[in-house]
Amino acid sequence: MAALNQTSLQPASFLLLGMAGLEDMHAWLSIPFCLMYVVALLANFILLFVIATERSLHKPMYLFLAMLAVADLVLSSSTVPRALSIFWSLSKKISFHACLTQMFFTHLSFIAESTILLAMAFDRYVAICNPLRYATVFTHVMIAKIGLAAIARSFCVMFPTIFLLQRLPYCGHSTMPHTYCEHMGIARLACADISVNIWYGFATTLLSPGVDIVLIGVSYILILRAVFRLSSKDAQRKAVGTCSSHACVILIFYTPAFFSFFTLRFGHNVPHHVHILLANVYVLLPPVLNPIVYTVKNKLIREKVSRVLCGTGQ
Repeated sequence: MAALNQTSLQPASFLLLGMAGLEDMHAWLSIPFCLMYVVALLANFILLFVIATERSLHKPMYLFLAMLAVADLVLSSSTVPRALSIFWSLSKKISFHACLTQMFFTHLSFIAESTILLAMAFDRYVAICNPLRYATVFTHVMIAKIGLAAIARSFCVMFPTIFLLQRLPYCGHSTMPHTYCEHMGIARLACADISVNIWYGFATTLLSPGVDIVLIGVSYILILRAVFRLSSKDAQRKAVGTCSSHACVILIFYTPAFFSFFTLRFGHNVPHHVHILLANVYVLLPPVLNPIVYTVKNKLIREKVSRVLCGTGQ
């Protein structure tokens, strides 16, 4: 009987309202969302194609970049198509289990991308601070293990949230002022104590991307210390150049994400549509800018991408 009552209190579907308070602007908002999503798809698929077909790019740094592109594609494709469906009034309903699935893959790809960025920081650390060991540390087997570890870590962090949300009664509450399903957005619809969800979400944020950004910061402190010890200015410039694109990607990824996280929890006077806009920025901006940053700042990638786009031969 308890199980039956619990099931009856779970909504068959949720109604996503999109940018609550900005409904009149949905059609206009869809334009930048659609354009950015198309750019993200094209840029990341081109980058993956170039890395896969060019043997000269089958090196650790570029293989990590390919992993980053895959995570970006999953992150944007988990959220943007649903947002566009809402903006274009095609469908605002999403089933309960589809909502949990979307939530799972959105957060999983975010945590996986954070893990990959940490691995890329360690890659740069070894390349600059201990270059003689680089080839023995970053073998293809090790890179494959890091990729699997990123997926396993993300899965272990996010899998419990499915059960944490399924156990909650929702008492018929099914309207969500958001463009996609995320953990706390679903939990706040429950008519029960969600303290476990709140603390689990807070803990996983601190222990996943939070720890990652601290370790990345430590890596770059050690890298900068090693760079400043180099006697040659050209060597210093080259070392900084190899890290600049990764540093830009880190800022693009973590800045909107942490700004959204802290605004949602502590910015009680911030309008709700601003929270939703920030939540969309951190899942859409990195997939758009990451491949562009690496293409612009990395000469080898820029040459290979130009060759593909221009259709020139070897």
